[in-house]
Amino acid sequence: MTANRDNTIDIQLTASPEAEGKAVSGVAPDATSQALPGAASAAPRKNIFDLDRTQLEDFFEGVLGEKRYRAHQVMKWIHHRYVTDFDGMTDLGKALRAKLHEHAEVRAPIVLTEKPSVDGTHKWLIGMDPKNAIEAVFIPEKGRGTLCVSSQVGCALNCSFCSTGTQGFNRNLTTAEIIGQVWVVARHLGNMPHQRRRLTNVVMMGMGEPLMNFDNVVRAMSIMRDDLGYGLANKRVTLSTAGMVPMIDKLGELSDVSLAVSLHAANGELRTELVPLNKKYPIAQLMAACERYVMRKPRSSITFEYTLMRGVNDQPEHARQLARLMKQFDNATQMKDAAKVNLIPFNPFPGTRYERSDEEDIRAFQQLLQQARVLTTVRRTRGDDIDAACGQLKGQVMDRTRRQATFRKMLAEQGAGEAGV
Repeated sequence: MTANRDNTIDIQLTASPEAEGKAVSGVAPDATSQALPGAASAAPRKNIFDLDRTQLEDFFEGVLGEKRYRAHQVMKWIHHRYVTDFDGMTDLGKALRAKLHEHAEVRAPIVLTEKPSVDGTHKWLIGMDPKNAIEAVFIPEKGRGTLCVSSQVGCALNCSFCSTGTQGFNRNLTTAEIIGQVWVVARHLGNMPHQRRRLTNVVMMGMGEPLMNFDNVVRAMSIMRDDLGYGLANKRVTLSTAGMVPMIDKLGELSDVSLAVSLHAANGELRTELVPLNKKYPIAQLMAACERYVMRKPRSSITFEYTLMRGVNDQPEHARQLARLMKQFDNATQMKDAAKVNLIPFNPFPGTRYERSDEEDIRAFQQLLQQARVLTTVRRTRGDDIDAACGQLKGQVMDRTRRQATFRKMLAEQGAGEAGV
């Protein structure tokens, strides 16, 4: 990575073939990413994106010897005004700015490409380090703007119908890399918390399993919900999991966000085929954890995501199995509509053996659930022309699992090429 005279950045990273959208220069290194002349820090400078409010207050008091309220000023400059240069934080004294330059930095992720869809959806390929990149997607709707955020470089799980899983796994994202995605998109939108809010919802549904990166994800969601951060209501931040049962319980104890569960089948044998994690945490254990989550949070509900694939899990018997499971959940929690079902038409990708269900089958499936009085919606596919739809996200992953190589070999044997990989 090298800085040019025009203050942009050269990245030694090749964007994935599907990310041939608009190239974007990197976020330029400002004064916060350069040590002051003659400064000699005993420890690496702390990236403030990594800290929630309490941690930043502790940093100001313990490291800088400053009043805790100074942390609030800095949070507003970063998350409300998108200022990353300490010298631009005009209500901070010169001495404090000098301390910040010495001990801290505000290092945002680098945007490699961005790609708009014809339906208004927008996708960013964001560099995490010289060898890895992830994708984030913004979906605008009337009165609502939802950002889909990634939590890992790739995904350690191997759900058979998910494009992200074919790239394998490299590492967890830091808190700074997670909240940095929100910062990049909010700045792009001109979002102003509490004033001109264009970013209204964040869903942890991008690349990776969020509960496998628990501490960093929970800290990032705290910043999203903080009035000094992005000021989102608890119910407007959603974490989606494939079913990490112990961590669902831990999440219920430590955080207060909406929970979505990637179910995709209501019987164990089929779900294990689609979501191998089911072998470790079977449906009965998963549903029990979901019951405990709801019981801790009165008047809450859980969304069960169900991707419909032709001839695999979209038949009437599958709908009846799902309806029974959802009614059992409502009865166990003694709450009406504690379970909500979100049906997701499968989004194809090169090399997959699955196909999207026919529209009439999707509607028939929904009707069977509604007849059983299960609250059911069908997710409208957005951004599929730029591979930004659910299950299609693929970044740039230096795979440590060899899953990517296996998938590429399979594609080559099929003669499918590597488009979209």
